[in-house]
Amino acid sequence: MNNLDSQYQRLLQDIIEFGVDKKDRTGTGTKSIFGYTIHHNMRNGFPLLTTKKVAFKTMATELMWFLMGDTNIKYLLENGCNIWNGDAYKNYVRVTSKEIEKNPELLSKEGYGLTEDGFVSYILNKPEFAKKWGELGPIYGKQWRSWTEFDYESIEHNEWYISESIDQIANLINDLKTNPDSRRLMVNAWNVGELDQMVLPPCHYGFQVYTRELSLDERTKLHPTPEMFYNINGTVISIDDSIENGFNITDEYKNWLHKQFDKGEIPKRAISLMWNQRSVDTFLGLPFNIASYGLLLEIIAKRVDMVPDELIGNLGDTHLYLNHIEQAKEQIGMELTDEERYNIWFNNNYETGMERYFDPNNLPDFDNENYKPTPKRTREPFELPTLKIEKTNEFWNTFDVSLFGHLDTNDFVVENYQSHPAIKAPLSN
Repeated sequence: MNNLDSQYQRLLQDIIEFGVDKKDRTGTGTKSIFGYTIHHNMRNGFPLLTTKKVAFKTMATELMWFLMGDTNIKYLLENGCNIWNGDAYKNYVRVTSKEIEKNPELLSKEGYGLTEDGFVSYILNKPEFAKKWGELGPIYGKQWRSWTEFDYESIEHNEWYISESIDQIANLINDLKTNPDSRRLMVNAWNVGELDQMVLPPCHYGFQVYTRELSLDERTKLHPTPEMFYNINGTVISIDDSIENGFNITDEYKNWLHKQFDKGEIPKRAISLMWNQRSVDTFLGLPFNIASYGLLLEIIAKRVDMVPDELIGNLGDTHLYLNHIEQAKEQIGMELTDEERYNIWFNNNYETGMERYFDPNNLPDFDNENYKPTPKRTREPFELPTLKIEKTNEFWNTFDVSLFGHLDTNDFVVENYQSHPAIKAPLSN
């Protein structure tokens, strides 16, 4: 079993067994624990869970959106990503409902009283409507790429004036290249002064990166033909082990190796990323968060010519919505009761419009193909996939953060991704 899936399944199990019942803003209710850490070595594969399918393209589209500094869902919709639709639509309903309450005649005007599908259509086809209602406020992209800086020294009439915006991503890239051992390599999205302007305050509110020098042996293993450097005194042995066991490896030879690796563009450093998250939708959101920060780490590493190392998630309020419990049990392998199997079947078929019916004395034949999927136990994990990043070295060597708009999901290829089917669960907006 890959370690990432096992960590995730253990987390689901812990929430089910030890989580406390809590109310939440959605009205759904949760089981919640506080304080959890996910730890993944990127050398063991790209962090895309295998016990259920994770939509890589959807995740990558959202990350590109963040990195471009965009905060309007129009870009997401144009690229087939719908995960922010509910937040934008909820804001539209909240505002227009108050307007309609004051002036009922507005219902007859264009752009009012829209269903969510109608709302999405308007965003895609009506630029002015999209500009107004597709905007989510100063969320992730705005904070990452244009954090508002105020000029506190030029105060007139008790007002602070905006002097400039801070591009945290650009600063991070520059600091990694000029001072990679700094302890200030951080990006923050929790802008207290702008929280009330956001449709949703950031759940994952900041991240930090850390770099270290690669050992000579680690650089050797990165070479396309590492075996040519392993023959030490007639013995095939790693560079680090040879030093530890007293083989005579001169400083001249070490320096020569480093120069060969430099010529071959073998990275000198490894980079790790740790993100902090205040609120964790464990079943639907967390698999995306893990993969998203894994991809971000890959992109940053590529830009600064380093090797992705460790990916760490520090999780605060880590919860399962009550209408996700049965799906979580399916994924982690807990034996399901007939009632729970029925509930999974019903949730997977709720769009049919049939009324919910459960009679413990007259259960459906769950093993009948008409009632699939109705699992008794979960699926076994597969090996993690690998990630291939397209674009030439020339592109990355001259890459400026303003060029994030020149990247798209087709530049990232997930190879050997084998997973079980997605597990359907309702959104809790």
